[in-house]
Amino acid sequence: MEKSKAKLKSSLQPMPKVLVSCRGLNGEDNVLAVGYCGNCSYDPPMVMVGIVPTRYSYQMIKESGCFVVNLVDQSYKETFDYLGSHSKRDGDKLEAMKVKLKDGEKVNAPILSDCPVNIECTIVDSIVTGSHEMFIGKIEYVHADAKLVDQEGNIDFSQISYL
Repeated sequence: MEKSKAKLKSSLQPMPKVLVSCRGLNGEDNVLAVGYCGNCSYDPPMVMVGIVPTRYSYQMIKESGCFVVNLVDQSYKETFDYLGSHSKRDGDKLEAMKVKLKDGEKVNAPILSDCPVNIECTIVDSIVTGSHEMFIGKIEYVHADAKLVDQEGNIDFSQISYL
């Protein structure tokens, strides 16, 4: 098969669509859409999320040392699109979309109750990769809708209708 030179850009597609929630040291909650994320260790379980330093949530995450990765399904598309295209600098986007938050079990950051899976993380390291700082989070607690979890605690991710 013939190959052509393609543009140098984020070439792994599709990119996951997740919402990362955080809480500042002043108690302020925020949520941002993140495309640069993924698993990075299974022992101990860890994930990484890439945040551009100019984002409103960046300093909150850096100072608090924790975040929550919220997996998004089709039912949350409108909220995802809004949260991903508006900054809290310009107004309370969480209130505008009536986002339901609940305190995390292990970290001082909120989970998004309407998302099917919420992964609480404590930052163990970070690396600046150019445009993003990749925060590596040790998974401290995972919430999942009960219908997704089997008797051994495994999540059936095939039941989630991802964006």
